[in-house]
Amino acid sequence: MDSQLVLSLKLNPSFTPLSPLFPFTPCSSFSPSLRFSSCYSRRLYSPVTVYAAKKLSHKISSEFDDRINGALSPDADSRFLDRQKALEAAMNDINSSFGKGSVTRLGSAGGALVETFSSGILTLDLALGGGLPKGRVVEIYGPESSGKTTLALHAIAEVQKLGGNAMLVDAEHAFDPAYSKALGVDVENLIVCQPDNGEMALETADRMCRSGAVDLICVDSVSALTPRAEIEGEIGMQQMGLQARLMSQALRKMSGNASKAGCTLIFLNQIRYKIGVYYGNPEVTSGGIALKFFASVRLEIRSAGKIKSSKGDEDIGLRARVRVQKSKVSRPYKQEERKHCST
Repeated sequence: MDSQLVLSLKLNPSFTPLSPLFPFTPCSSFSPSLRFSSCYSRRLYSPVTVYAAKKLSHKISSEFDDRINGALSPDADSRFLDRQKALEAAMNDINSSFGKGSVTRLGSAGGALVETFSSGILTLDLALGGGLPKGRVVEIYGPESSGKTTLALHAIAEVQKLGGNAMLVDAEHAFDPAYSKALGVDVENLIVCQPDNGEMALETADRMCRSGAVDLICVDSVSALTPRAEIEGEIGMQQMGLQARLMSQALRKMSGNASKAGCTLIFLNQIRYKIGVYYGNPEVTSGGIALKFFASVRLEIRSAGKIKSSKGDEDIGLRARVRVQKSKVSRPYKQEERKHCST
């Protein structure tokens, strides 16, 4: 050890080693005649420095510590009970004004889980997290002859097997009872509506939904929901946005009614192509974008090839690929592939 340092320690027994917080900085005016502690005390242990060190080590206290560091509880907040009483009073006032159940706690209402029913295809049920959701809007879209109606008929058959009532709004006027019966649909008890225009189709579906006696309503298809103004007008007249406005207005009413009644609404939709699109996907579904927003589940179905007979000289079925494009009840973007034989 340096002799000067030994001398300083002897002269100033109260000297303590420097804190790791402050680096050891030699004094430029150091000389053997000066005391070691006096030189460094001016640099490191001034009142301002000591105050700053104490300030760093102190925890800043606040009256909101209990709220920031933990949840509100009766011990942490003396006003907890008063807040709960005010909350219950507000909920009771709203329920008395708008009806019982307008505002409720999710746990007491038993709505923590979304009820589902089978789509008739096991792999699709797994991709959907259990099946098609009850009381929600579902859109099934894809090109022609991809299996949209077949998938919807499978869902109708499953609802009927569970003892429920199902309705088919055949806007395309192309319902085949024999084919539906082959898929397991009880055609004798199936409710069928073949409307004259789009307003009639959606109004009929809404009334059946509000009755609370129907578990599934399938609209086949959105592209065939022709507005009354377009039917009454001449062919070739420009009717811009009529179908989109019709769907937007109808879904604003039907989505809430379906949720209250527990009725699932399935809309089958076709694909159109945008004109003049050279970059990106030119495909678009008809009926505007309202259905995309209101739908809790959107299924894209496409043909994945034909199924040949054992001899290979005849097409006996279709292989379809279903992709979950949107799902508010499970993880989306899953896909499954199924086979459907026509013979």
